[in-house]
Amino acid sequence: MTEPTAPNGLPGPTPPTGDVTYVYGVAAPHGALHDVVESLRGVAGAPVRPVADEAGGLVVLVSDVPAADFEAAPLAAHFEDLLWLEAVARAHHGVIDAVAARGTVLPLRLATIYRDDDRVREMITADRAAFTRRLAHLDGSVEWGVKVYLAAAPPPAAAEPAPEPGLSPGRAYLRGRHQERNARQDSFREAADSARRVEAAAGAHAVEHVRHRPQQGPLAEGAGENITNDAYLVPRDRTDDFRRAVERVAQESTAIRVEITGPWAPYSFAAPGPDESGARDRAVTT
Repeated sequence: MTEPTAPNGLPGPTPPTGDVTYVYGVAAPHGALHDVVESLRGVAGAPVRPVADEAGGLVVLVSDVPAADFEAAPLAAHFEDLLWLEAVARAHHGVIDAVAARGTVLPLRLATIYRDDDRVREMITADRAAFTRRLAHLDGSVEWGVKVYLAAAPPPAAAEPAPEPGLSPGRAYLRGRHQERNARQDSFREAADSARRVEAAAGAHAVEHVRHRPQQGPLAEGAGENITNDAYLVPRDRTDDFRRAVERVAQESTAIRVEITGPWAPYSFAAPGPDESGARDRAVTT
């Protein structure tokens, strides 16, 4: 095989070989976990397997993936390839969702990579207390998404019955623009008030709330401008009340459109709460 060369003609860096360990998430061991993991295929079609911590109280879900794709340098290049990234994301979330359907799982960030299983065990041992607290907090709850959209653009200002005497075309134009601006501000103000009522209704049935950046451009779906994009951690036995409360407030306002999605694994709540410490994950090979 020809040795890779750099632009200056000197030998280039040797491509990484072998496997590294891809980490999906952390779970507490339970009777059904082994059965679920046994049949799972994850990133790059690799089998998913459990790695237990030394104390046996936590399980890390991992796969062996090729270093040639997942070492730091090739991984950074792959992150520019949207099709590759989408395939990895789908496989990652597929594993998390399958495990979450049978028990509590703490998802880690996409493309969390460790050199080998020993490094994974070191990580889980160092952060055991934080992981254990977070899993206990997530136990029995699921994530729901609530997006609030401005229902529609405000209607243009109504034309005046007759122009005021002496009002020039330029002044008439400026007055019309002023009325349109006021109408838009009123529309946003009403939508913002309705969005706050949605948040209050949802929060009454949730144990935690995360506010994401509103979606814009290609990420935005459906009609209307996305003005809030929130996630709620909701106990499973309160999900019906959660949905009914949000839908009731949404129906009371014509200024907004509300989209409810879920239930999901608690992706938005994987980070520790304000009273927790410890590193959550690493996005580069360790």
